[in-house]
Amino acid sequence: MEAHYYNVNLSWIADRKGKMVSPELNDTIEVATPPQFPNGIEGIWSPEHLLTAAVVSCFMTTFLSIAENSKLEFTSFDCPAKGKLEQVEGKFLMTEILMEPTLVITKESDKDRAERILQKSEAACLISNSIKSKVTFISNIKY
Repeated sequence: MEAHYYNVNLSWIADRKGKMVSPELNDTIEVATPPQFPNGIEGIWSPEHLLTAAVVSCFMTTFLSIAENSKLEFTSFDCPAKGKLEQVEGKFLMTEILMEPTLVITKESDKDRAERILQKSEAACLISNSIKSKVTFISNIKY
C-alpha cells in the first residue's frame, strides 16, 4: 500500500483559539486550549479531545470493517471514551485512553464471536497502534 496523506490547515483566530480546515473535508473545527490550562476556553474542542476522538473513531471504523467482513449482525454500537492527561517527569502526557464500547447484537449465540471481533478491532486500530498512550478497553455486549 502506498503512503496516504491527510491535510489539515490550522489558523489562529484570537486568544487561545484557532480553526482547522482540510481541503478534503467539508467542516471547520474550532480548537482551543482546554479550560484546565491558563486562559483555556470551555466548550471548544481541544487537542486532548481530538486525540481521544481519533482513537475512538479509528476503533469504531476498524470494528465496522471487521464486523462487516465477519458478517456479524448488530443493531447498535456506542463507545464512550475518556482521555487521561497527566504530568509525568515534568511533561504533560496523554497517558491513557479508556474506551468502553457497548455492542448490541441480534443473536445471543454470537456473543463470544462479537467479543473476539471487538478485541481484534482494538488490536488492529492504526491510531491506537501509533500512539504511546495506554489504551484500555472494557466491552459490554448485549442482545
